[in-house]
Amino acid sequence: MSSRPLPQAADLFGDIEATPKVGWRDYIPGLLVAALATMAASTLTSRYGAPLTLMALLIGLALNFLSADRRLTPGLTFAARELLRWAIVLVGARITFAQIAALGPEALVMVIITIVATIATGALVARTLKLSLPFGILSGGAVAICGGSAAMALSATLGESRVRQAELTLVLVGISAMSSLAMVLYPAVAHGLHFSDAQAGYFLGGSVHDVAQALGSGYAYSPAAGETATIVKLARVAMLAPVLGVTALLFPAKLQVTGGKRPTIIPWFVVGFFAVAGVNSTGIIPVQVSHFAAETAAVMLAVSVAATAIRSPLAEIMKSGPRPLLAVIISSVTAFVLALLYAWFRIA
Repeated sequence: MSSRPLPQAADLFGDIEATPKVGWRDYIPGLLVAALATMAASTLTSRYGAPLTLMALLIGLALNFLSADRRLTPGLTFAARELLRWAIVLVGARITFAQIAALGPEALVMVIITIVATIATGALVARTLKLSLPFGILSGGAVAICGGSAAMALSATLGESRVRQAELTLVLVGISAMSSLAMVLYPAVAHGLHFSDAQAGYFLGGSVHDVAQALGSGYAYSPAAGETATIVKLARVAMLAPVLGVTALLFPAKLQVTGGKRPTIIPWFVVGFFAVAGVNSTGIIPVQVSHFAAETAAVMLAVSVAATAIRSPLAEIMKSGPRPLLAVIISSVTAFVLALLYAWFRIA
């Protein structure tokens, strides 16, 4: 009997699983399911005024049983990964460097502090529970930066002799569950505290785990909050490079690369986002084009969130004991508290 593949819920960089080598027709079933789920979400949004991305998440989770159908895998993989990448690039058409600068250096420093504190929390919890230090760094780093993709990059840097495949799988499952939960609960917290768009954007971009859920929760709050959440979240993603560098210095002897492939450091979609934002900052993109790009990005993001939810390995979470998951959970609480307090007290 073959072993079950790793959970595929958050493979933004494409290093958890390779892009399926299939013909274009093989993408249709999965894309169709994700599109239909998004259409159903859109109907509920129009009728009840609920956020599109939140409805796409909930419907996707309700269709989670479809992840067992391998015929849907190519299309769902494409929707969860490629559409999200291009949605991030298109969001740049609504953002200018002036908006990025408006966050201020203090906010960017706070992002760094939150990342360091979150990773340190994961390491401390792991050692307290008599788990390995690399497992704690893996757990905290996945929460601090960008979920499952960061976990894969850190795992490749640490090496399989330090982080076993079973431990990596557990972190991926925990991150998938916590990120989905965060997308539902964190916007409710922001609403309950009557956060402004700037406050909510920083809080959600600075605390939600995966990129799709961070952007989705931001845009579920408001378009302006979504734009701020995008900037903050991508600042976290950009921190993957120095975190991997420090990790390699701390654990140099057994550095190895999974499957002969080095982990992605600065992904093209992050570069693309800032490039489009730079062009938009010049004012040469017409307002109509900017709005069309934003609407297209919103739809692509909703389809990506639905596909991600369908593929989330929710059943796997029940098979593992709660003790190792505490490193992921407590790291998540650290990021939540720090981002919440900064947004509450330091952002008008």
